[in-house]
Amino acid sequence: MSYLRNTWYVAAWAKELKKGVMLRRRLLDEFYVLFRDNDGQPRALVDRCPHRFAPLSMGKLIGEGAAIQCPYHGLRFDVEGRCIHNPHGKVPPARTPALTVVEKFSAIWIWMGEPTLADATLIPDFSFLSPDAHAVSCEMIIIESHFELESDNILDLSHIEYIHPLFSSEAVSAGEYECTTEGDTVWSKRHIPNDTLPTFLHEAFGLPRGAKADRWLNVRWNAPACMALWAGAVERGKPRENGNESVGAHLFTPETANTTHYFFAASFPRSLGTIAQELADTRSQSPSDPRACSLPKTSPSSKRRRRTCSAGNSGR
Repeated sequence: MSYLRNTWYVAAWAKELKKGVMLRRRLLDEFYVLFRDNDGQPRALVDRCPHRFAPLSMGKLIGEGAAIQCPYHGLRFDVEGRCIHNPHGKVPPARTPALTVVEKFSAIWIWMGEPTLADATLIPDFSFLSPDAHAVSCEMIIIESHFELESDNILDLSHIEYIHPLFSSEAVSAGEYECTTEGDTVWSKRHIPNDTLPTFLHEAFGLPRGAKADRWLNVRWNAPACMALWAGAVERGKPRENGNESVGAHLFTPETANTTHYFFAASFPRSLGTIAQELADTRSQSPSDPRACSLPKTSPSSKRRRRTCSAGNSGR
């Protein structure tokens, strides 16, 4: 299958990539090994020794991440993929491809295309996941479907009335919808006036119990499948600025043509005080429970989950 190459994909959450440990991950039908070098910076190589094609991730890190030693014959490769040591003789002019990776917004981003075109400023703005200013709760699951179907799922939230009745009512289909573009960004905006919310959502949005609400669900999409979702509500008829809003990240990276890494996260401003970290920790411990934090969680529930990584929420 052909993929969009000259773009940034999420390869892992930053918390998954621990110093001194290699992480093997399949991205766009190819296996890569991710690790931190001796300065703690993220690195990525194609997970294949050019000698006899053994997975480098089965070897070991040398010099606190300065090189990887192949498990088969002991060849060593530096962080740029160059062979720098041969225990059997002359060092061959061999190398395994290295990819550009950047740690930003609590994630490890990988550039899958022409290296000279890699520009970290092209990574979409997910500053609400910056760990210095926010307590971040994040998780990854693998979904058995094509990654573009996941974009459809988040961009078109008309399904929540039927798939997620816990979060919605018939007011969803009666609401107002708008789709716009701003350069390379697509906005999918849904306004749901006069909605009846369940008790836990009244509490989450700080609304009087039993009050009707005006809701909004705004999704921002950037290629290849990087989305932010702002979900908010205010008491019916009142200005939006009087309401409350949560924001979550939904980031999809193909594993294969038929399986997808789904990275999702929510954050809580550290300006809230110690409660911010408590909310993030609670969400990570109970990522499937929408009552686990003070803000609602929106997450596709109709897909089969094959495995998870411990890294939890989903969510203008």
